Amino acid sequence: MKIFKVALMALLSIAWMGAGQSLAQDKGTIGISMPTKSSARWIADGDNMVKTLQERGYGTDLQYAEDDIPNQLSQIENMITKGVKVLVIAAIDGTTLSNVLQQAHDADIKVISYDRLIRDSGNVDYYTTFDNFQVGVLQATSLVDALGLPEAAGPFNIELFGGSPDDNNAYFFYDGAMSVLQPLIDSGKLVVQSGQTGMDKVGTLRWDGAVAQARMDNLLSAYYTDKKVNAVLSPYDGLSIGILSSLRGVGYGSADQPFPYVSGQDAEIQSVKSIIAGEQYSTVFKDTRELAKVTANMIDAVLSGKEPEINDTKTYDNGVKVVPSYLLKPVLVDAKNWKEVLIGSGYYTEDQLQ
Repeated sequence: MKIFKVALMALLSIAWMGAGQSLAQDKGTIGISMPTKSSARWIADGDNMVKTLQERGYGTDLQYAEDDIPNQLSQIENMITKGVKVLVIAAIDGTTLSNVLQQAHDADIKVISYDRLIRDSGNVDYYTTFDNFQVGVLQATSLVDALGLPEAAGPFNIELFGGSPDDNNAYFFYDGAMSVLQPLIDSGKLVVQSGQTGMDKVGTLRWDGAVAQARMDNLLSAYYTDKKVNAVLSPYDGLSIGILSSLRGVGYGSADQPFPYVSGQDAEIQSVKSIIAGEQYSTVFKDTRELAKVTANMIDAVLSGKEPEINDTKTYDNGVKVVPSYLLKPVLVDAKNWKEVLIGSGYYTEDQLQ
Protein backbone atom coordinates (compact mmCIF):
# COMPACT_ATOMS: atom_id res chain seq x y z
CA MET A 1 0.00 0.00 0.00
CA LYS A 2 2.84 2.39 0.90
CA ILE A 3 4.54 1.69 -2.44
CA PHE A 4 1.24 2.40 -4.22
CA LYS A 5 0.89 5.79 -2.44
CA VAL A 6 4.44 6.79 -3.33
CA ALA A 7 3.87 5.82 -6.95
CA LEU A 8 0.56 7.71 -7.05
CA MET A 9 2.16 10.84 -5.60
CA ALA A 10 4.97 10.63 -8.15
CA LEU A 11 2.45 10.35 -10.98
CA LEU A 12 0.46 13.32 -9.64
CA SER A 13 3.67 15.34 -9.33
CA ILE A 14 4.60 14.57 -12.94
CA ALA A 15 1.09 15.48 -14.08
CA TRP A 16 1.24 18.77 -12.18
CA MET A 17 4.62 19.62 -13.70
CA GLY A 18 3.28 18.82 -17.14
CA ALA A 19 0.29 21.09 -16.54
CA GLY A 20 2.61 23.91 -15.49
CA GLN A 21 4.71 23.53 -18.60
CA SER A 22 1.59 23.40 -20.74
CA LEU A 23 0.35 26.61 -19.12
CA ALA A 24 3.64 28.32 -19.97
CA GLN A 25 3.35 27.09 -23.52
CA ASP A 26 -0.28 28.27 -23.67
CA LYS A 27 0.82 31.80 -22.73
CA GLY A 28 3.55 31.62 -25.34
CA THR A 29 7.22 32.47 -25.49
CA ILE A 30 8.66 35.97 -25.22
CA GLY A 31 11.84 36.73 -27.17
CA ILE A 32 14.38 38.80 -25.22
CA SER A 33 17.31 40.23 -27.17
CA MET A 34 20.07 41.80 -25.05
CA PRO A 35 23.19 43.53 -26.43
CA THR A 36 26.07 42.01 -24.46
CA LYS A 37 27.22 40.13 -21.39
CA SER A 38 30.27 42.37 -21.05
CA SER A 39 28.26 44.67 -18.77
CA ALA A 40 26.90 43.35 -15.47
CA ARG A 41 23.94 45.63 -15.99
CA TRP A 42 22.68 43.73 -19.07
CA ILE A 43 23.14 40.38 -17.35
CA ALA A 44 20.90 41.67 -14.54
CA ASP A 45 18.34 42.91 -17.08
CA GLY A 46 18.19 39.54 -18.81
CA ASP A 47 17.94 37.61 -15.55
CA ASN A 48 15.21 39.88 -14.20
CA MET A 49 13.18 39.68 -17.42
CA VAL A 50 13.36 35.86 -17.46
CA LYS A 51 12.48 35.56 -13.76
CA THR A 52 9.56 37.99 -13.98
CA LEU A 53 8.08 36.50 -17.16
CA GLN A 54 8.45 32.88 -16.08
CA GLU A 55 6.73 33.70 -12.79
CA ARG A 56 3.80 34.89 -14.90
CA GLY A 57 3.67 31.69 -16.91
CA TYR A 58 5.50 32.70 -20.09
CA GLY A 59 8.26 30.81 -21.80
CA THR A 60 11.36 32.88 -22.53
CA ASP A 61 14.04 32.91 -25.20
CA LEU A 62 16.91 35.10 -23.93
CA GLN A 63 19.79 35.81 -26.31
CA TYR A 64 22.89 37.98 -25.95
CA ALA A 65 24.50 39.31 -29.14
CA GLU A 66 27.89 40.28 -27.64
CA ASP A 67 27.79 43.71 -29.33
CA ASP A 68 27.74 42.10 -32.79
CA ILE A 69 25.00 43.69 -34.92
CA PRO A 70 24.65 40.84 -37.47
CA ASN A 71 24.48 38.41 -34.54
CA GLN A 72 21.62 40.35 -32.96
CA LEU A 73 19.76 40.49 -36.29
CA SER A 74 20.18 36.73 -36.73
CA GLN A 75 19.00 36.02 -33.19
CA ILE A 76 15.87 38.17 -33.62
CA GLU A 77 15.08 36.57 -36.99
CA ASN A 78 15.35 33.17 -35.33
CA MET A 79 12.94 34.24 -32.58
CA ILE A 80 10.44 35.41 -35.23
CA THR A 81 10.76 32.09 -37.06
CA LYS A 82 10.10 30.22 -33.81
CA GLY A 83 6.90 32.22 -33.30
CA VAL A 84 7.51 34.26 -30.17
CA LYS A 85 4.50 36.28 -29.03
CA VAL A 86 6.37 39.50 -28.22
CA LEU A 87 9.90 40.75 -28.83
CA VAL A 88 11.71 42.69 -26.11
CA ILE A 89 14.81 44.26 -27.67
CA ALA A 90 17.69 46.23 -26.17
CA ALA A 91 19.40 47.18 -29.42
CA ILE A 92 23.16 47.33 -29.98
CA ASP A 93 22.67 49.94 -32.69
CA GLY A 94 19.20 51.45 -32.62
CA THR A 95 19.24 52.22 -36.36
CA THR A 96 19.90 48.76 -37.84
CA LEU A 97 16.72 46.82 -37.12
CA SER A 98 14.21 48.18 -39.63
CA ASN A 99 14.09 45.10 -41.90
CA VAL A 100 13.85 42.54 -39.12
CA LEU A 101 11.17 44.58 -37.35
CA GLN A 102 9.16 44.61 -40.58
CA GLN A 103 9.34 40.80 -40.45
CA ALA A 104 8.04 40.92 -36.87
CA HIS A 105 5.20 43.23 -37.88
CA ASP A 106 4.25 40.96 -40.80
CA ALA A 107 4.12 38.04 -38.35
CA ASP A 108 1.90 40.07 -35.98
CA ILE A 109 4.57 40.12 -33.27
CA LYS A 110 4.56 43.18 -31.04
CA VAL A 111 7.91 44.88 -30.36
CA ILE A 112 8.91 46.54 -27.09
CA SER A 113 12.07 48.61 -27.24
CA TYR A 114 13.83 47.97 -23.94
CA ASP A 115 15.81 50.83 -22.37
CA ARG A 116 17.49 51.75 -25.69
CA LEU A 117 15.20 53.35 -28.23
CA ILE A 118 15.06 51.60 -31.62
CA ARG A 119 15.21 54.26 -34.31
CA ASP A 120 14.04 54.64 -37.92
CA SER A 121 11.23 52.10 -37.72
CA GLY A 122 7.48 52.44 -37.51
CA ASN A 123 7.28 48.91 -36.14
CA VAL A 124 8.31 49.75 -32.58
CA ASP A 125 5.11 49.45 -30.56
CA TYR A 126 6.24 50.56 -27.09
CA TYR A 127 9.29 51.69 -25.15
CA THR A 128 10.19 50.97 -21.52
CA THR A 129 13.07 52.90 -20.00
CA PHE A 130 14.18 55.30 -17.31
CA ASP A 131 13.99 59.07 -17.56
CA ASN A 132 17.25 59.33 -19.48
CA PHE A 133 17.43 63.13 -19.56
CA GLN A 134 17.08 63.09 -15.78
CA VAL A 135 19.96 60.59 -15.54
CA GLY A 136 22.23 63.21 -17.08
CA VAL A 137 20.83 65.93 -14.82
CA LEU A 138 21.60 63.78 -11.75
CA GLN A 139 25.14 63.02 -12.93
CA ALA A 140 26.00 66.66 -13.59
CA THR A 141 24.28 67.92 -10.44
CA SER A 142 26.33 65.52 -8.31
CA LEU A 143 29.54 67.00 -9.74
CA VAL A 144 28.37 70.59 -9.40
CA ASP A 145 27.32 70.05 -5.78
CA ALA A 146 30.61 68.31 -4.97
CA LEU A 147 32.53 71.33 -6.30
CA GLY A 148 30.38 73.71 -4.24
CA LEU A 149 28.96 75.42 -7.29
CA PRO A 150 27.46 77.81 -8.10
CA GLU A 151 28.59 79.57 -4.88
CA ALA A 152 32.29 78.60 -5.12
CA ALA A 153 34.52 81.06 -6.95
CA GLY A 154 36.17 78.51 -9.23
CA PRO A 155 37.17 78.15 -11.95
CA PHE A 156 37.23 74.35 -11.90
CA ASN A 157 38.50 72.12 -14.71
CA ILE A 158 36.11 69.49 -16.05
CA GLU A 159 36.32 66.98 -18.89
CA LEU A 160 33.29 65.44 -20.58
CA PHE A 161 32.64 61.88 -21.71
CA GLY A 162 29.60 60.70 -23.66
CA GLY A 163 28.14 57.29 -24.31
CA SER A 164 28.03 55.36 -27.56
CA PRO A 165 26.86 57.52 -30.51
CA ASP A 166 24.79 54.63 -31.88
CA ASP A 167 22.75 54.48 -28.63
CA ASN A 168 19.93 57.03 -28.57
CA ASN A 169 20.10 57.17 -24.76
CA ALA A 170 23.63 58.58 -24.90
CA TYR A 171 22.28 61.85 -26.32
CA PHE A 172 19.65 62.15 -23.60
CA PHE A 173 22.28 61.55 -20.90
CA TYR A 174 24.59 64.15 -22.45
CA ASP A 175 21.85 66.73 -23.04
CA GLY A 176 20.56 66.31 -19.49
CA ALA A 177 24.05 66.81 -18.08
CA MET A 178 24.76 69.82 -20.27
CA SER A 179 21.53 71.50 -19.19
CA VAL A 180 23.26 71.75 -15.80
CA LEU A 181 26.88 72.25 -16.89
CA GLN A 182 26.59 74.57 -19.88
CA PRO A 183 25.54 77.69 -17.91
CA LEU A 184 28.55 77.19 -15.61
CA ILE A 185 30.85 76.68 -18.61
CA ASP A 186 29.44 79.85 -20.18
CA SER A 187 30.04 81.80 -16.96
CA GLY A 188 33.64 80.57 -16.71
CA LYS A 189 33.17 78.73 -13.41
CA LEU A 190 33.74 75.44 -15.23
CA VAL A 191 36.46 75.14 -17.85
CA VAL A 192 36.88 72.32 -20.36
CA GLN A 193 40.64 72.66 -20.91
CA SER A 194 40.57 70.34 -23.93
CA GLY A 195 37.78 72.32 -25.56
CA GLN A 196 36.14 68.99 -26.42
CA THR A 197 32.37 69.22 -26.13
CA GLY A 198 29.51 67.73 -28.12
CA MET A 199 28.75 64.06 -28.70
CA ASP A 200 30.73 64.07 -31.95
CA LYS A 201 33.88 64.70 -29.89
CA VAL A 202 33.19 63.07 -26.52
CA GLY A 203 31.20 59.96 -27.53
CA THR A 204 32.60 56.54 -26.60
CA LEU A 205 31.71 53.84 -29.12
CA ARG A 206 30.10 50.70 -27.62
CA TRP A 207 30.46 52.18 -24.13
CA ASP A 208 34.00 50.75 -24.08
CA GLY A 209 35.93 51.43 -20.86
CA ALA A 210 39.28 50.83 -22.56
CA VAL A 211 38.45 53.52 -25.14
CA ALA A 212 37.52 55.93 -22.34
CA GLN A 213 40.77 55.15 -20.50
CA ALA A 214 42.84 55.80 -23.64
CA ARG A 215 41.06 59.09 -24.26
CA MET A 216 41.60 60.17 -20.64
CA ASP A 217 45.30 59.31 -21.02
CA ASN A 218 45.47 61.62 -24.03
CA LEU A 219 43.59 64.43 -22.29
CA LEU A 220 45.88 64.30 -19.25
CA SER A 221 49.08 64.32 -21.29
CA ALA A 222 47.91 67.07 -23.64
CA TYR A 223 46.12 69.47 -21.29
CA TYR A 224 46.93 68.68 -17.66
CA THR A 225 50.70 68.44 -17.29
CA ASP A 226 50.64 71.64 -15.18
CA LYS A 227 46.93 71.75 -14.26
CA LYS A 228 44.60 69.61 -12.17
CA VAL A 229 41.35 68.14 -13.44
CA ASN A 230 38.65 68.68 -10.82
CA ALA A 231 35.72 66.74 -12.25
CA VAL A 232 34.92 64.27 -15.02
CA LEU A 233 31.44 63.73 -16.43
CA SER A 234 31.16 60.00 -17.11
CA PRO A 235 27.79 58.60 -18.23
CA TYR A 236 28.43 54.95 -17.29
CA ASP A 237 30.30 53.02 -14.59
CA GLY A 238 32.27 50.97 -17.10
CA LEU A 239 33.74 54.20 -18.49
CA SER A 240 34.28 55.59 -14.98
CA ILE A 241 36.49 52.66 -14.00
CA GLY A 242 38.66 53.23 -17.10
CA ILE A 243 38.84 56.97 -16.42
CA LEU A 244 39.88 56.39 -12.80
CA SER A 245 42.57 53.92 -13.94
CA SER A 246 43.99 56.61 -16.22
CA LEU A 247 43.95 59.18 -13.42
CA ARG A 248 45.60 56.76 -11.01
CA GLY A 249 48.36 56.20 -13.58
CA VAL A 250 49.47 59.84 -13.34
CA GLY A 251 49.31 60.11 -9.57
CA TYR A 252 45.71 60.94 -8.69
CA GLY A 253 44.21 59.10 -5.74
CA SER A 254 46.80 60.11 -3.14
CA ALA A 255 46.42 62.37 -0.12
CA ASP A 256 48.33 65.12 -1.95
CA GLN A 257 46.39 64.69 -5.18
CA PRO A 258 42.92 63.25 -4.59
CA PHE A 259 40.79 61.94 -7.44
CA PRO A 260 38.60 64.44 -9.24
CA TYR A 261 34.86 63.97 -8.83
CA VAL A 262 33.80 61.30 -11.35
CA SER A 263 30.16 60.43 -12.07
CA GLY A 264 28.73 57.17 -13.39
CA GLN A 265 25.61 55.11 -14.05
CA ASP A 266 24.15 51.65 -13.38
CA ALA A 267 25.48 51.09 -9.82
CA GLU A 268 27.66 48.18 -10.96
CA ILE A 269 29.36 46.37 -8.09
CA GLN A 270 32.88 47.46 -8.99
CA SER A 271 31.85 51.10 -9.07
CA VAL A 272 29.84 50.91 -5.85
CA LYS A 273 32.93 49.47 -4.16
CA SER A 274 34.91 52.33 -5.68
CA ILE A 275 32.45 54.85 -4.23
CA ILE A 276 32.70 53.23 -0.81
CA ALA A 277 36.51 53.42 -1.10
CA GLY A 278 36.34 57.15 -1.85
CA GLU A 279 37.37 56.91 -5.52
CA GLN A 280 34.41 57.24 -7.91
CA TYR A 281 32.17 60.00 -6.59
CA SER A 282 28.68 58.97 -7.70
CA THR A 283 26.59 56.69 -9.87
CA VAL A 284 22.96 56.56 -10.97
CA PHE A 285 20.93 53.55 -9.88
CA LYS A 286 18.35 52.20 -12.31
CA ASP A 287 16.44 49.33 -10.68
CA THR A 288 16.23 46.75 -13.47
CA ARG A 289 13.80 44.70 -11.37
CA GLU A 290 11.27 47.50 -11.75
CA LEU A 291 11.98 47.84 -15.47
CA ALA A 292 11.34 44.11 -15.88
CA LYS A 293 8.01 44.43 -14.05
CA VAL A 294 6.90 47.38 -16.18
CA THR A 295 7.85 45.49 -19.35
CA ALA A 296 6.05 42.34 -18.18
CA ASN A 297 2.94 44.41 -17.36
CA MET A 298 3.08 45.79 -20.89
CA ILE A 299 3.35 42.27 -22.34
CA ASP A 300 0.37 41.11 -20.24
CA ALA A 301 -1.73 44.01 -21.50
CA VAL A 302 -0.74 43.61 -25.15
CA LEU A 303 -1.44 39.87 -25.21
CA SER A 304 -4.80 40.27 -23.48
CA GLY A 305 -5.93 42.94 -25.93
CA LYS A 306 -5.70 45.81 -23.46
CA GLU A 307 -3.89 49.12 -23.68
CA PRO A 308 -0.67 49.05 -21.63
CA GLU A 309 0.08 51.75 -19.07
CA ILE A 310 2.01 54.64 -20.65
CA ASN A 311 3.30 57.82 -18.98
CA ASP A 312 5.07 59.56 -21.89
CA THR A 313 3.73 60.16 -25.39
CA LYS A 314 5.90 63.11 -26.43
CA THR A 315 9.59 62.56 -25.71
CA TYR A 316 10.80 59.61 -27.74
CA ASP A 317 10.58 60.33 -31.46
CA ASN A 318 12.50 57.56 -33.24
CA GLY A 319 12.60 59.36 -36.59
CA VAL A 320 9.45 57.71 -37.89
CA LYS A 321 7.03 57.93 -34.96
CA VAL A 322 6.79 59.04 -31.35
CA VAL A 323 6.96 55.75 -29.48
CA PRO A 324 4.53 55.42 -26.53
CA SER A 325 6.74 55.01 -23.48
CA TYR A 326 6.84 54.22 -19.80
CA LEU A 327 9.59 56.04 -17.91
CA LEU A 328 10.94 55.05 -14.49
CA LYS A 329 12.78 57.40 -12.12
CA PRO A 330 16.57 57.02 -11.71
CA VAL A 331 18.20 57.55 -8.29
CA LEU A 332 21.56 59.19 -7.54
CA VAL A 333 23.86 57.07 -5.36
CA ASP A 334 26.96 58.32 -3.54
CA ALA A 335 28.91 57.65 -0.34
CA LYS A 336 26.10 59.07 1.79
CA ASN A 337 23.20 56.89 0.62
CA TRP A 338 24.55 53.74 -1.09
CA LYS A 339 23.59 51.49 1.82
CA GLU A 340 20.07 52.84 2.12
CA VAL A 341 19.37 52.69 -1.63
CA LEU A 342 21.18 49.52 -2.71
CA ILE A 343 21.16 47.34 0.42
CA GLY A 344 17.88 48.68 1.77
CA SER A 345 16.06 47.86 -1.46
CA GLY A 346 17.50 44.34 -1.55
CA TYR A 347 19.23 44.98 -4.87
CA TYR A 348 22.59 43.96 -3.36
CA THR A 349 23.64 42.26 -0.14
CA GLU A 350 26.37 43.72 2.03
CA ASP A 351 28.53 40.68 1.26
CA GLN A 352 28.48 41.55 -2.45
CA LEU A 353 29.94 44.97 -1.71
CA GLN A 354 32.70 43.88 0.69
